Amino acid sequence: MEYLLKNFSKYQARTLPTLFFPRFMLASAALFLFSCNYTFKDISISPGAKTVNIHYIENRARYKNPQLSPQLTERLRIKVNNQTRLTNVNNAAANDSDYDIQGWISNYDVTTSGVSNQQASINRLTVTVHVIFKNRIEEKKSFEADVSRNFDFSANLTLNQAEAQLGDVIVRNMVDEIFNRVFSNW
Repeated sequence: MEYLLKNFSKYQARTLPTLFFPRFMLASAALFLFSCNYTFKDISISPGAKTVNIHYIENRARYKNPQLSPQLTERLRIKVNNQTRLTNVNNAAANDSDYDIQGWISNYDVTTSGVSNQQASINRLTVTVHVIFKNRIEEKKSFEADVSRNFDFSANLTLNQAEAQLGDVIVRNMVDEIFNRVFSNW
């Protein structure tokens, strides 16, 4: 027994640094990477711009998801408020805001995107929002354009089931698309 304890302690003393150092380095690297908070923001706002008016985004698509319009409008207002220095005026009659964002959902359609064994296996929901952006500080940066995103889901799901699963993703991605189109130099 004494022989085992002597040899075990020699083995342990010899391997402890070789086991400890790689683990220590790995833990240190993980801690460093997870503690870093890097964000990429390429937001372009005219120097004199202080206010933004974000109008209610109506649903003019053939199929109407009743939650989409209010959720898109509210989340866009929150994102602009949180990620820019602009003040939301939220007044539909205000024509004196520096930026004016209007829009409507123009397309909300489901098509078959994948077929397996001669049956639909994947469906695709396409959501398009027509955006009208007025920049009263720099008129040449005003535009009117469509932003669109596709969302795939299993053909085994009904549209209502897919909307329940994808609802938050749809709103988040569409808000990101609108925000990037208005405020980014992409």
